[in-house]
Amino acid sequence: MISEVFILIAIIVLFIIITIAWRFASRRYEIPCPVWMKGLLDPRLSGKPSPRTLKTICHLDLRQGMDVLDAGCGPGRLTIPLAEMVGPHGEVTAMDLQEGMLHEVQMRAQATNLTNIRFLQAGIGQSRLEHDRFDRAVLITVVGEIPDREAAFREIFAALRPGGILLVEETIRDPHFQARSTILRLAGAAGFIEKEFFGNYFSYTLTLEKPSGA
Repeated sequence: MISEVFILIAIIVLFIIITIAWRFASRRYEIPCPVWMKGLLDPRLSGKPSPRTLKTICHLDLRQGMDVLDAGCGPGRLTIPLAEMVGPHGEVTAMDLQEGMLHEVQMRAQATNLTNIRFLQAGIGQSRLEHDRFDRAVLITVVGEIPDREAAFREIFAALRPGGILLVEETIRDPHFQARSTILRLAGAAGFIEKEFFGNYFSYTLTLEKPSGA
């Protein structure tokens, strides 16, 4: 019994060490969530968007025909329902550093007969986005994985049309969790203003607006 307790403690300590090391390494290098963990990012047990996903999307005030950026899209947990909601006259850009994640989104898009998704393999902050292109953008538990977060927020700010909305979602369950104060500091420096806040310190959704005159 005692040995089992020591093993459990050792596993917990090892997990904490790995988490801290991963978090600090991400400040200098692009270390995204591995492709093999895509099932943990989006189990899709029913084949439909989860209530949590739908709750996130409802804060975007989407309309048919909008252009949306899913930055750090992963396996497409939001990409697919976003594409369905903006309709055939709208478009979603699925942006991710990893080819494997984009391939997963492509497979899901084909399975649902969606043709309004554009794929972009790039890191956020690498100046790959067109200016004044998008009406909405989302960053779902991805900010902490970006080495140059300041550049990332500046690029998304420039990529949004005036009046456009950026939604940032963070949860303490993510090893790269970013506090609300950190997001507001980064976003404010880029020119964003806070629009709405939902949740609490440990798990929240934050919407940020690019001023109409910007």
